[in-house]
Amino acid sequence: MARHGTLDLRIPSDVQQIEPVVAAVVRRCAELSLDARQLALNLPVALTEALSNAILRGNGEDGAKEVRVRVWITDLEVIVEVEDQGSGFDLEACTEDPTTPENLEREDGRGLFLMRALMDRVERFTGSGNVVRLTLRRPGHAA
Repeated sequence: MARHGTLDLRIPSDVQQIEPVVAAVVRRCAELSLDARQLALNLPVALTEALSNAILRGNGEDGAKEVRVRVWITDLEVIVEVEDQGSGFDLEACTEDPTTPENLEREDGRGLFLMRALMDRVERFTGSGNVVRLTLRRPGHAA
């Protein structure tokens, strides 16, 4: 599996940073010919949600804390890791189906659901902080 591109960014915990980071990641993926549909929907929406969670929940919007975004692009897939300085969370317990009757009126809890719907794999683990790893396979490449 040849690596074609990487990106490693550190940003302050400021929601104003989300759009430029998503744009930089999408631009890098476009340079390496990632599928246009994946670049228009899957990757930007999932990454926006992951960054939002890291800034708002993981780091509690603490401007002294940062979020690290690492991207690896290969022939088979794109892997994006979003790392905050929070204590972490239980991925299964925090993923709720927003389409169930009891969750229809809620305004929160949709981010992880969206990430899982749009990406091929969503994982959470602890590195030097809390890490969410998003994996998106390139079309035509099975798991």
